[in-house]
Amino acid sequence: MGRKEVGSGTAWESAVGYSRAVRAGDEIHVSGTTATDDGELVGVGDPYEQTAQALSNVADALDEAGAGLDDVVRTRLYVTDIDRWEAVGRAHREAFGDVRPATSMVQVDRLIDPEMLVEVEAVAKVG
Repeated sequence: MGRKEVGSGTAWESAVGYSRAVRAGDEIHVSGTTATDDGELVGVGDPYEQTAQALSNVADALDEAGAGLDDVVRTRLYVTDIDRWEAVGRAHREAFGDVRPATSMVQVDRLIDPEMLVEVEAVAKVG
């Protein structure tokens, strides 16, 4: 398989010039993904809900690229308040179960929308 780009249809993708995910051969890289649903932020003020929604969005992108959460080998979690790591970690654990990808959780000053608390990147390997 060559290269396949996956879009979510958000205005950000065309404005910035990126894809939600890119599959190149047996690897799929999912861009930083936040907790939006139909353009609306989910879980305002709740890092658990935002992480769960972001991971659901990651799963949708992976599905379109021919993979699933079981194929994820790496995640990166960007959070605006590391003191709330347990809520973020719980949502991550619930999404992945025994898959247990390599991961990092890093505090950042802010995300593109001040109400966004979490952004998730993922890398999957299939086949």
